[in-house]
Amino acid sequence: MALVDADGLPISLSLHGASAHEVTLAFDLVVGCWTREMPEVVVGDKAYDSDPLDEELGPCGVEMVAPHRKNRRRAPTQDEAGLEPYKRRWRVERFFSWLQRFRRLVVRYERKAANFLGFVQLAAVVMHVRYRY
Repeated sequence: MALVDADGLPISLSLHGASAHEVTLAFDLVVGCWTREMPEVVVGDKAYDSDPLDEELGPCGVEMVAPHRKNRRRAPTQDEAGLEPYKRRWRVERFFSWLQRFRRLVVRYERKAANFLGFVQLAAVVMHVRYRY
């Protein structure tokens, strides 16, 4: 999982098994960001449409923007105007595209998750140096 800033550069990364649902891991990803301040708005896809996640992020001053799922049981919490930041979600996809430039990450050669996460973090540092400065 990755959390990127407005420029598409990573500010938080985490590695988890495939069985855990992303919405249960999102709070730890946001709280563990590397910046001094927490982001004001976090944009996610439909999987992040969760009232418990909104309640967790609310006291931290973080607003979760995600389109509503079709099978939502409760009343919608956002109108269409509130989804304006969702149009810039392509920046996250661009980050993952940049990550594919590192051949060692395209095919996961590392057996241990800690080693693989280390290479992903190294790639994030290279991205910051390359695109920020």
